[in-house]
Amino acid sequence: MTERTKEILSWYGSDNPGTLTNLARLLNHGRLGGTGKLVILPVDQGFEHGPARSFAANPPAYDPRYHFELAIEAGCNAYAAPLGFLEAGAREFAGEIPLILKVNDHDALLDEADPTQALTSSVEDALRLGCVAIGFTIYPGSAKRFEMYEQIRAYAAEAKRCGLVVVVWSYARGSGVTAAGETAIDVIAYAAQIAAQLGAHIIKVKLPTEHIEQQAAKEVYQKMQIPIATPIDRVRHVVQCTFDGRRIVIFSGGATHTDEALLQEVRAIQGGGGFGSIIGRNSFQRSKPDALKLLDSIMKIYSVPTTE
Repeated sequence: MTERTKEILSWYGSDNPGTLTNLARLLNHGRLGGTGKLVILPVDQGFEHGPARSFAANPPAYDPRYHFELAIEAGCNAYAAPLGFLEAGAREFAGEIPLILKVNDHDALLDEADPTQALTSSVEDALRLGCVAIGFTIYPGSAKRFEMYEQIRAYAAEAKRCGLVVVVWSYARGSGVTAAGETAIDVIAYAAQIAAQLGAHIIKVKLPTEHIEQQAAKEVYQKMQIPIATPIDRVRHVVQCTFDGRRIVIFSGGATHTDEALLQEVRAIQGGGGFGSIIGRNSFQRSKPDALKLLDSIMKIYSVPTTE
């Protein structure tokens, strides 16, 4: 085990050996194993956005097995998906890549001012399928956020008792934030802090913009002259807000970008001390050769040590 992996595991001193073993499996798997960096393939979009919107651009992706193969061939640290997709390939690909079961989900059939997520699977399902972790989405900014906070605390407590890692998707969304506020630096940093306070081992947030949503926060950012002018500055600040970098925070790839635009974001994450990327649509909506080429480029960026 590398010194970097040992250092990261030391941040989670309250966890039992089973959870630490599974966290080590995530950190040590794939091409980035041992570096402290993560590239995870998430495929919950079929549930979240609908099958055609998610997979028509690359029809082989309708088959759940395709995503196991892509994650394995690319050398990802892990593959994350809802219950149905994991059940469709967990036996065939048993032991080949760490799995994360997304235990709550939202659909796009209604336009809701204050969205929430349905509980769609369980810790027991994660254990049955051989997963190393559960994944759970919360929506800071939604009027229904407190219910989601209570749900993740219950799920996290059970997962940790069973030796699983807890991954929290913390997405600001709802009537409490504007469209610009969903990626505002103060809101993203706050969402990351909330996930850390709720007991997440790994936190997934969107890349923040320079916009500041809350007036009270703007006054502090200006008074304290917190650097947020560049993407690297903003990533560094989000990492700082997750217990001064003592929790793993990774960033989503979002909607489909050009290769260069996405690689520029990855360079900012690397430069700001982020722990990696969770890349869904930007990988599986490309042909497999193009996806593998892109993921190879991303992993090469994360393989280069940063110089602070």
